[in-house]
Amino acid sequence: MKKIQLLTILTVIAMLTVNCSTKKGKSDYVEAKKISYNNDIKPIIANSCTPCHLPPQGRKEPLENYEHVKENIDAIIARVKLPQDDRRFMPPVNKKPALTTDEIALLEKWQQQNTPE
Repeated sequence: MKKIQLLTILTVIAMLTVNCSTKKGKSDYVEAKKISYNNDIKPIIANSCTPCHLPPQGRKEPLENYEHVKENIDAIIARVKLPQDDRRFMPPVNKKPALTTDEIALLEKWQQQNTPE
């Protein structure tokens, strides 16, 4: 009798472990959020890069549209991740607050998703 109970328990455990395999990964269950320029990135650029990078007042590298931001995303990410005392850090400390960790992560995720518009 004990052998049958033990065999039944082991069978149930084996079935559960087969169905709960970690090989499937989270992406099988939850689709990653799709980041878009218009909904997610443009507001960050508008808030943190104006007026220096947005014409007509901007005299620096223009970041006024999707194409400009897409072309410069590597430089943007690199500069917002610099230490704030680095002279190349963006946005300049005396002009705008630094991007938050979440905003930087959003830029990086957008880049990883091949910069969808």
